[in-house]
Amino acid sequence: MKIIIAKTAGFCMGVRRAVEMALDSPGKHRGPIFTHGPLIHNPQVLDLLDEKGVHIIQSIPEAGEGTVLIRAHGVPPAVKKDLKKAGFAVIDATCPRVIKVQAIIKKHARQGYASIIIGDRDHPEVAGLMGFAADRGYIAGSLEELEALPDFDKAILVAQTTLNIRLFEAVKNWAQARHPHYKCFDTICDSTAQRQAEVQKMAEMVDALIVVGGKNSGNTQRLAEIAGQSGIATYHIETESDLDVKALSLAETIGITAGASTPNWIINRVVRAVERLPYKNSAGIQKIVFSIQQALLLTNVFVAAGAGCLSYACAVLMGDSDFLPHVWISMLYVLSMHTLNNLTGLKADRYNDPEREAFYRGHKRFLICLALFSGAAGLLIAYSQGITTFLVLLMMSILGLSYNIKLIPKTLFIGKYSRIRDISGSKTILIAVAWGVVTSVLPAISAGNPFGLKTTLVFFWATGLAFARTAFFDILDMQGDRIVGKETIPILLGEKKSIQMLKAVLGIWVVLFIFSSMIGIIPALGFGLSICPAAMLALISMHENGFMLPGIRLEFLVESHFFLAGMMTLIYTVVFQ
Repeated sequence: MKIIIAKTAGFCMGVRRAVEMALDSPGKHRGPIFTHGPLIHNPQVLDLLDEKGVHIIQSIPEAGEGTVLIRAHGVPPAVKKDLKKAGFAVIDATCPRVIKVQAIIKKHARQGYASIIIGDRDHPEVAGLMGFAADRGYIAGSLEELEALPDFDKAILVAQTTLNIRLFEAVKNWAQARHPHYKCFDTICDSTAQRQAEVQKMAEMVDALIVVGGKNSGNTQRLAEIAGQSGIATYHIETESDLDVKALSLAETIGITAGASTPNWIINRVVRAVERLPYKNSAGIQKIVFSIQQALLLTNVFVAAGAGCLSYACAVLMGDSDFLPHVWISMLYVLSMHTLNNLTGLKADRYNDPEREAFYRGHKRFLICLALFSGAAGLLIAYSQGITTFLVLLMMSILGLSYNIKLIPKTLFIGKYSRIRDISGSKTILIAVAWGVVTSVLPAISAGNPFGLKTTLVFFWATGLAFARTAFFDILDMQGDRIVGKETIPILLGEKKSIQMLKAVLGIWVVLFIFSSMIGIIPALGFGLSICPAAMLALISMHENGFMLPGIRLEFLVESHFFLAGMMTLIYTVVFQ
């Protein structure tokens, strides 16, 4: 089965802005916090906001307190005035694209123009737009309703930002033929236009198309409508639990798109569920391989083995023949720390990876024992390599264990930074540095050469690979991390800048390792190992361009880069040593 996911699926700019404003409101603005009507049309996001203390009010009381956010669809100007009059502080989370339409209507209403709004009269955006048209606003949901309107000496035509493009093209043609003096403003959002065009294109490539989003979301309904008009099997679902497993199992190619108010974590859950369809009722080798992949990733055994491969590569680069103890140290340390990190990150996994969350909640005691046992075993082996190696690993383990613990009591410090995790971007950097130390510095300490040029170069190479791995997963998990308040590097920089940064880091290491091998700083193995950052760079580019979907396969491929380092090192030692 092949899965194609739309590049435009998920939050549009306006929805992302509104949701982030709502998430930032508790603790930042005067409480209690409300939204006037549903902030967006997605029940899962609204449930999340309710959990965060952001509640919905449908009507305006005579007197109120706290803060009210204006929904992304906008409201009539009178609503804002009434909210302020009632005593609320008002924050406008209206989509900038909608504000642009409001401004067009307001300007022309002052000049005596009639405003004809093409859209759904029951949609809150249209209701809000009508408030800017004074008493000269008219709504038409179809050409028939448009033709039924009186003729105007002066009129403007605007579209609801999520309107079907084909309908507005027909409206413009009608106006050109019947009322050429009407001013037409193409106010359909670029995001809407791109989504609808992509759905039409996808319909030609797939056997079935899944549209993910709220049942009452206008733009999602239109995507499903466009897909259905193409003649292919179309399924409008809100979550993965709505999937028609039996029908979809017969499809060879499945397309997945989503409305502008659908969060990434819902889309990813749908992708993972569809990814499992071929293996649900089968008993062949593919199901066995998939199940093994899943188990290795969930238990962190695969990533731990990858750390061992990276340690092996670092040891050979530095000329250390006694690499086996440090391979075990790396594996056991990474297994321990990553398991503990997942155990303390269940809130984010509820959105990023609910499958992993369920696994960790169901096997909590076993996984705690596994983490503690592997950590202790790693320290024991480190002790056999010398007291310095042991102390460095012990310090790193304590640092990892204390990452989520409040180190400064509230009585002594009333500020944001009471835990290591409160430092913005610390997670990504600390994990990368820990990988670099355990895979390269500890072997160098045991060999008595911890500060040489070669060791430094190898340390930064290992750290760079681990950084790229961790930051890339952080990019995939941005929305879930954002919800639980994690400030990872991608959240600080944004997705595009983060991807550009990773490409630059990986590209530099490709060139630097080839150059270092050419001038003899590191062995000729460096030529082969330059493939690792190059392959990671290619994988990130494929994901960026929509050719690599989030899910078990992508996660498995990312972790496999460390195995690639181990394999290249093994070939080098067999052939050249």
